[in-house]
Amino acid sequence: MKSKFYSYVISFLLFLSTATALAQNEESLMTYDLATVAMDAAEAYARDQGWNVTILITDQNNNPVMLRRIDGAGGRTFNFATAKALVVNETGLTSGEYGRRVEAGDMEEIEGGVTFAGGVPVYRAGQRIGAISTSGVRAAQDEEVSIAGAEVIGSISN
Repeated sequence: MKSKFYSYVISFLLFLSTATALAQNEESLMTYDLATVAMDAAEAYARDQGWNVTILITDQNNNPVMLRRIDGAGGRTFNFATAKALVVNETGLTSGEYGRRVEAGDMEEIEGGVTFAGGVPVYRAGQRIGAISTSGVRAAQDEEVSIAGAEVIGSISN
């Protein structure tokens, strides 16, 4: 009896590990070429405004695709950009909208996330392909930079 039980447990664990591996290996929808176009637009916008920021582009699985830190951007800007991308990829919302919903009690906080603007989802052909997040200036300005990048390759809403 124990042998059968252990066999079931091992089979279940193998199935679970295979399913987890497949989920983690989902093809990235944010290609390097798309990220380059978006990054160039976001950086150009930030430079036109005179803002020294860090810009992070991730795929839909929250894997980094591209990062740029403009000279003069603060040391902690990478951490904030990463936290903004996390909440965007977990929720599909902008980080600002996520923050409003958390504050209203409509959503649970995501561990390691932040509740202020600057991160936006990127949709292309109706599918979320990733996120762009910016940190280094006021939250609303960070969001402007992210939107500038997102809108050249898609949109920030479905």
